Amino acid sequence: MHQSAYVIVHDNNNLLIIAFSYLLIISFTHKPSAAARDTPSVPDPPTTTALVPPLAPVPNVSVPEPTEAERVFQETLFKRLITVLETYKSDIAKKFDYCILDSDREFDAAFNFSANPEFLSTCLASTNGDAIQRICTAGEISFYFQGLVSGMPSNYLKLNRNCNLTYWNSGCEPGWSCSIGKEIVEFSSNNIPQRTSSCQPCCEGFFCPHGLTCMIPCPLGAYCPIATLNQYTGVCEPYKYQLPPQQKNHTCGGADRWADYVTGKDLFCSPGFYCPTTTREIPCRKGHYCRAGSTTMEKCYELAICEKQTDDDQNIKAYGLLVFASIMFVLIFIYNCSDQALSYRTKRMSKSREKAAKNARETVEKQATWKTAKEAAKKQVSDIQTQLTRTFSRKKSSSEFPRSASSTRQGPETTLPPLPRERTRSRSGSGSSTRPGSEASLPPRSRGKQIDDNLTNSVQEIEEHPESTDGFALEIGENNLKKKQLKNQEKGKHRKTTSAIFRYAYGQIEKEKYFQEQNKDLTYSNVISMATDEIEIRKRVPIEIVFNNLTLTLKGKKKHLLRSVTGKLCPGQVTAVMGPSGAGKTTLLSALTGRASGCRTTGSILINGEKASMNSYKKMIGFVPQDDIVHGNLTVEENLWFSACCRLPVDLPKSEKVLVLERVIESLGLQGVRDSLVGTVEMRGISGGQRKRVNVGLEMVMEPSLLILDEPTSGLDSTSSLLVMRALRREALEGVNITLVVHQPSYALFSMFDDLILLAKGGLTVYHGPVKSVEEYFSSMGFNVPDKVSPPDHYIDILEGIVKPDSGVTFKDLPIRWMLHNGYEVPPDMLEAAKQSPESSMDGGSAHGPTASTSHDETFTEELWGDVKYSVERKKDELQHNVVRSKDLTNRKTPGLLSQYRYFLGRLGKQRLREARLLAVDFLILLLSGLCLGTLAKISDETFGVKGYLYTVIAVCLLCKIGALRSFALDKLHYWRESASGMSSLAYFLAKDTIDHVNTFVKPAVYLSMFYFFNNPRSSFLDNYIVLLALVYCVTGIAYSLAIYFEQGQAQLWSVLLPVVLTLVGNQDGDHIISRIGDFCYTKWALEAFTIANAKRYDGVWLITRCGLLKQKNYRLSDWYYCLLYLVGTGIASRGVAFFCLVTFHKK
Repeated sequence: MHQSAYVIVHDNNNLLIIAFSYLLIISFTHKPSAAARDTPSVPDPPTTTALVPPLAPVPNVSVPEPTEAERVFQETLFKRLITVLETYKSDIAKKFDYCILDSDREFDAAFNFSANPEFLSTCLASTNGDAIQRICTAGEISFYFQGLVSGMPSNYLKLNRNCNLTYWNSGCEPGWSCSIGKEIVEFSSNNIPQRTSSCQPCCEGFFCPHGLTCMIPCPLGAYCPIATLNQYTGVCEPYKYQLPPQQKNHTCGGADRWADYVTGKDLFCSPGFYCPTTTREIPCRKGHYCRAGSTTMEKCYELAICEKQTDDDQNIKAYGLLVFASIMFVLIFIYNCSDQALSYRTKRMSKSREKAAKNARETVEKQATWKTAKEAAKKQVSDIQTQLTRTFSRKKSSSEFPRSASSTRQGPETTLPPLPRERTRSRSGSGSSTRPGSEASLPPRSRGKQIDDNLTNSVQEIEEHPESTDGFALEIGENNLKKKQLKNQEKGKHRKTTSAIFRYAYGQIEKEKYFQEQNKDLTYSNVISMATDEIEIRKRVPIEIVFNNLTLTLKGKKKHLLRSVTGKLCPGQVTAVMGPSGAGKTTLLSALTGRASGCRTTGSILINGEKASMNSYKKMIGFVPQDDIVHGNLTVEENLWFSACCRLPVDLPKSEKVLVLERVIESLGLQGVRDSLVGTVEMRGISGGQRKRVNVGLEMVMEPSLLILDEPTSGLDSTSSLLVMRALRREALEGVNITLVVHQPSYALFSMFDDLILLAKGGLTVYHGPVKSVEEYFSSMGFNVPDKVSPPDHYIDILEGIVKPDSGVTFKDLPIRWMLHNGYEVPPDMLEAAKQSPESSMDGGSAHGPTASTSHDETFTEELWGDVKYSVERKKDELQHNVVRSKDLTNRKTPGLLSQYRYFLGRLGKQRLREARLLAVDFLILLLSGLCLGTLAKISDETFGVKGYLYTVIAVCLLCKIGALRSFALDKLHYWRESASGMSSLAYFLAKDTIDHVNTFVKPAVYLSMFYFFNNPRSSFLDNYIVLLALVYCVTGIAYSLAIYFEQGQAQLWSVLLPVVLTLVGNQDGDHIISRIGDFCYTKWALEAFTIANAKRYDGVWLITRCGLLKQKNYRLSDWYYCLLYLVGTGIASRGVAFFCLVTFHKK
């Protein structure tokens, strides 16, 4: 056989079954109707399956009715084919199930000649009625295909009974056949009968192999005419065989072989032509196209281009551009509509917010005016009462006041004149009268007194009926000013409208402002006692932390990060932690919150007097990191609102959540930038100071009981720092335990602290107590603060050793002095070191300082082993911290999984809409890659487009993985912060994956809009889309795992290497071990699915090519759905791995 011919099967034990199995590939298998098998007269044509309709007759060509002899010949031919089928059908199902799914359908596609059997009539006439005796038996067919699969040249067979070294007649030549004669031979016989008489050229529509003296029908899609001799080359065209030498009477016969497309291309119907029968080849009409092996013309689509009459394919690039334009139109429409919707919603809420704020300010101003008037009225009444009392004390008579000033109340011990109860109201309508004592009935000189009476009436009525909503009227001077005091009827009720929510929120905020202006310098203890019905101050659950002799030592290195730290953090107080660089300030906060990994902790930490894990209170603990971890593609308000929705109690009404949000924005001074994007390094947004305040606000909106801040004022100017501190002071008034690390605060900032913790290098306490007492404590040791020097800066200079007192006390003695001052136990090694060398270094270093108690320097081996041990212990602690869940000891019930999933989904949707440019770039790159590969890697009929699909798998894997890396690689810090605060990791992951499904569905369509319509394979667009959809889903999950586990640079490298390496491994055919490994590569499953989808479209004359390719690649037609399931299963499994890595391997 030729080198390019495909080896179908190898079975030396039963070549006969193999051979016929191959025949079945050819013809195979369709039973005629019962009438056709039992009636010797005109047979019915074989029935066809619903999937493959019978071939239509040639247009405009009349087909004459077959004669009786032709019908008998047709019936006999079908019976013989069916006999072979029945004989070997079970063997065919076993041997060729990888390339044949429905044998009946394949028979219709290859050997259903009922539509136009005219070539049978021609054959019957040319053989003088002897055509039946020239058809190959089962044994001869098996012998032919035995030679085909044994590796012999396709144009020559092994020696047999009729063609051997002793006897070689003209029927043994290619394209010739002989008759059995009058001998009766069973067609199903496995033997080769003697066939040597009446040798002549093979009939049209049949092929006669070289070395075999019988005829085999050509399959549909083949063109098998009688060959003609080329006088110049001596070749029988269109075939490639030559006439035998020294046989002048021998002429060219018919077709000589049927093999794959590479070896036997001359048997196939030519591209640009169609063959309704195996003896007719007709050029395609204009507006139609005909591929190689076609039996009918295919009409070109409306927008397709079929310029030439003999085009073998249609140009459907216009449809690709149309599909791409449609996708882009839908995406742009969604983006613009969503952007407009977001902008409209933002403007509408802004207007509603401004209106509510204006109304709230006006209401407060009116209330302040009313309060002033009320106080003035009370003072005036008091003056009148005093004057009247003096008058009555001088006059002993019992003269009465005027009736207008009399009171309806009577009492024997009344010392004050009765005040009028009625208020003058002007009523419209008939019958209105002027009551005695009214302002209208009095002369002008008496109206001033009436005004006083009405004012006192109003004061008395409001004092007696404070809940009245009818309002009040003030009549002062000659101007009648009516003002109403409206009670908030919605107070305590669920507000549904946005305007009502904003009115409530800003009303409360304005009341709080007024309350704070009237009551300055409040503390947590007296704020609660002064709380009124108008100013609701929710007392938060207190968290008190007491730590005693707290020591942190690096595991494996014996280095102290903290040493014998003792103190207390109280609710309602602001505690500042200060010290030089390397003093362990952040380490102290990490230790108190349970975030210190890789360290051995000794001492005790009590929470509310009990020993418990800080993770049990994480729903009520806010931790502000030093870095500004804020989503840059969200606005200030969106960042704060998301944190509030996910972390505030689930039973808290929306109006209260809005109040919390507005209060934080107001207190941090973020009103002007609330609708501005925070911004990133690449995208300009708000300023650095505003970003820092947003970072603090993310924790304030969840109303924590313990708020820990790591350098919240670093990088801020003095004004912004004061804004932050005022906001923190207000939080402390509600009972929040606030602890913050600060560097060189201003004196104004320093004076706002309640307690101060000073740490020296090595994590040693120098001072812990009230801020007001720190100056006195240091003065007692000779460290006086000079004039015009900031006290906090002076203390830091003392701890750095820059300032030296005259008393002889050095900065190295300060930790021991503090321990002795408070009666704490001093570690023996510190006492020993102080006694031996007062000038020796006791700094203990920072986190990387000297060892705690070592008598010799560490060797390189010891240091290396210590580093390895520390890394292992740290990773162990991180895994334990992430996996082990502590019992929740708070009563706060935050939103569950579904609610947080909805919040995450809304946030991610906004972020994706604002990243439209990145998505557009991804789509453009996919578009260009599909255009290039679709143009360069043309679909080849020899390989069914394997090469183009191979490039497609690599390109799509690369591009989609790189795009999917952004989903998690850029948001790791944000996730670590949110998960540490108690947000659901599963909700976060599912929301990310759900939003990325948009790309999963759109990207395959974008790529195929160019590749498919420029390449134009035989498989359908839907089949290609489904395979590509499963592939994108698979590689997206793998990209999640890479992005989460590796750093961004390493993840990108792995994303490039994996598709290329796995594609090469999955397509290795030589090494058995590598081939077995390749069976587990997702790239092989994708390529197999693409190839199978395309191979299904090749039938009839293409069967040998199809089976050969599938056998060579070890593919099976029935595995298409399995390949898709493997891809989807890999995507699901990789997402499971990604989620495991997400919750297990991350920093704290």
